[in-house]
Amino acid sequence: MYKLYTRPGSGGFVVEAALALANAPFEQIDVPKTDRPEQAFLDISPLNQVPVLTLPDGNSLTESAAICILLAERHPEAGLAPSADAPARADFLRWMAFMSSVLYPAVLRFYYAPRYTADADGTKAVKQAAVAEMDRGFAVIDSALRGRDWLAGETMSLADVYLAMLVAWHPDAAKARTAWPEIERVWSRLRDHPLLKTLNTSHEMWPA
Repeated sequence: MYKLYTRPGSGGFVVEAALALANAPFEQIDVPKTDRPEQAFLDISPLNQVPVLTLPDGNSLTESAAICILLAERHPEAGLAPSADAPARADFLRWMAFMSSVLYPAVLRFYYAPRYTADADGTKAVKQAAVAEMDRGFAVIDSALRGRDWLAGETMSLADVYLAMLVAWHPDAAKARTAWPEIERVWSRLRDHPLLKTLNTSHEMWPA
């Protein structure tokens, strides 16, 4: 059985969605937000971050995008991602890497700005730069979505759920819903998805 270390409102949202979509049983462990975690948790998450997924063989994996890709590979019957030999697989990998390397770090810089500057008065500039980077990344994805229903392939994948999670973290929700109409089109469909609506009751990613 899988073991998921997570907390509400975190990147564990997309991993919970992946496990549920795959109908994979798992034990959920809510990790309190603290600067002094137990050593046992640091042993599997050296940066003191969630989510962490402990696999049935006892090995643990961090990084939500990597966890999603692995779960898609381990549960191909669930259709969490295009198959390895499908043309859309390239898009899936591209956008998962793009979002995890461009958008997710920008989100972290905004919400944890003091970590990214040694200047006590520098957090405002860090946040401004973070929002600019978010906006630039979302604009790229919005353009890529034109003429297609989903980010990768003809059906929903974990890339779309990952995108919905990230755009929900944008500090200006009204802007996110108007500036990028293609993203809003996908996000709107996911807000109505029965499973994601259920997960949202605990994660509160967007207003119910």
